[in-house]
Formats: sequence, structure tokens, C-alpha cells
Amino acid sequence: QVQLVESGGGLVQAGGSLRLSCAASGSIFSINYMGWYRQAPGKQRELVARINNGGSEYYAVAVKGRFTISRDNAKNTVYLQMNSLKPEDTAVYYCKADSVASMGMYQDYWGQGTQVTVSS
Repeated sequence: QVQLVESGGGLVQAGGSLRLSCAASGSIFSINYMGWYRQAPGKQRELVARINNGGSEYYAVAVKGRFTISRDNAKNTVYLQMNSLKPEDTAVYYCKADSVASMGMYQDYWGQGTQVTVSS
């Protein structure tokens, strides 16, 4: 069984920084994309950033230039460095691993979510 465990959320003032981490564990052969989504109260979950196993990155317009995604393939871990945080970044942030090759199958997995709160 594959599990994603996130850490690094918390409360920060506007303009501050936070770093999220997400480690995938289990019998994993490879992971295609790893990414971060967020869901604010009353809103749909949205893609924030994702990175493939070759290092190609994608960012939502709202976070481009402020957030940086990176990953350590050897550790099956993805990071999200969030700088210049704004109150509108407040949300539960979820890690997702796409096309995880494990035990002869490909599946997608989600983390449990971590709260990020930015005060004005």
C-alpha cells in the first residue's frame, strides 16, 4: 500500500514563507507526476503546481513567481516552497502522486492534506 504523508503547513503572516513536504512510502517502483493542490472553504480543489519525474514544472497563474516545486526522486518526496504568501493562499493543501507504479499496477494517490493559513 502506498501512502503520502504531508508536513509543513501552519499559520504565517502575509509576506511570509512556508515549505511543504510530501513523502510517498510503500512498494514504489516509480512515480510520474507529483503535485500540490489546494482547496479553500467553499471552493473547488485546484492544481497549484506539479512536477514530473524528469523535472518539468507547471504552476498555476496565481502562484507563478512566488511558489517553487521540487522533488527528490530517490526519496519519493516532493516539496513546495511558498514565498510572498497572501491571505488568498489560505487553504488545505493536498499532495498528489500520479501514475504510481507499485506491485504491477498504476494508481493515483492523495495525501491527507495540511492546513495553510495566511493572516493579513
